Amino acid sequence: MHLSGLDLNLVLSLRALLEERNVTRAGQRIGLSQPAMSAALARLRRHFDDELLSRVGGHYELTALGRALLERTATACDLLERVFSSRADFLPGSEEHEFTLLASDYAIAVYGAELARTVHAEAPGVRLRFQRPPTEVAEDTETLLSTADGLLMPHGVISGFPAVELFADRWVVLVAEANDEVGDRLTMDDLARLPWVTYQRTYDAPAARQLSMLGVDPRVEVSVDSFQVLPFLVAGTRRIALVQQRLAERLSGVAAVRVMEAPYEAVPLQEALWWHPVHTQDAAHMWLRETAARVGAGLAASAYGR
Repeated sequence: MHLSGLDLNLVLSLRALLEERNVTRAGQRIGLSQPAMSAALARLRRHFDDELLSRVGGHYELTALGRALLERTATACDLLERVFSSRADFLPGSEEHEFTLLASDYAIAVYGAELARTVHAEAPGVRLRFQRPPTEVAEDTETLLSTADGLLMPHGVISGFPAVELFADRWVVLVAEANDEVGDRLTMDDLARLPWVTYQRTYDAPAARQLSMLGVDPRVEVSVDSFQVLPFLVAGTRRIALVQQRLAERLSGVAAVRVMEAPYEAVPLQEALWWHPVHTQDAAHMWLRETAARVGAGLAASAYGR
C-alpha cells in the first residue's frame, strides 16, 4: 500500500464515520454534505472491502473491522495533526503553544514542577499538560507516543525510541514507624515475609523485578496508581513499599513511616524524556527537549537529601 495512491482526506472521513456512526452527523462534523459523505463511505468500503458501518434496525453499528479501525484512525489523525503543525523555528518568549507530557505523579512532583517553573520563566505563553500514562505503556509504546509530545519514564520499561536523559534516582523502602517487626535494618526475609503496597503492577520497576531473581515473591496486599499515596498506605500497618528516594525526601513528615535502605543492590533508575521520531526535527519540540535536559541536569547536580 502506497500513500501516494490514497486520498488522505478519507482518514478524516473515516474517523468521523466511525465515531459518529451516522453519515449526516459525520458530514456536519467535518464540513461535508450528506451526498459527499456518502460518497466517501462508499470509497472507504471499496478500499477496505468491508461495510465498516452496518445498519441494524434504525441505526448503524460498527463491523469487526470498523471497531478495530476506530482507535487506529484517531491515533493516525492525531499524528497527522502533529506532523502538519511542525514549525521551522520557535521563539519561546513570544510563542503560544501547548505540550502534552505523559508522566507519573512521581515524575511530576520530583521533576515536572521544576520544568513548569522554568518554562513559565522563559516562555510565558507555553503551557504544559501532564497526563498519567496507561498501565500498558510498554505494550503499544509507538501509539502512545504518537498521542503526546513526550513520556517521562525511566529506562528499563520501554526502549527503541529517541530519548534525552534527565536525572538519576535510587530506591528505598518505606516501613511504618510503629512496625516493630522490622529492626534497624531490613533483611531479605522481611521483604518476603511482610505484605507490600506497590505502584500499579508489582514488576513495573526493574528494582522490583530483581526480587524474583533473588528468590523473593512480594506478597502484594494493595496496588495503587500513585507513588505519593504509598506512605499513607504503609503508615500504621505491617506493609512495606519501594519508593524513589527523591520523592521520599519530598514527602518526609507527611506520614508516620521510616525510610530504610533496601537489603539488596536495587538497580537505580535513570529518568528520561522519550518521544516519537516524528517530533525530532520540529523546532518547538527541540526547544522542549533542550529545556527538559537543562532542568534535568540541574536536578541531577543536586545531592540526595536536599
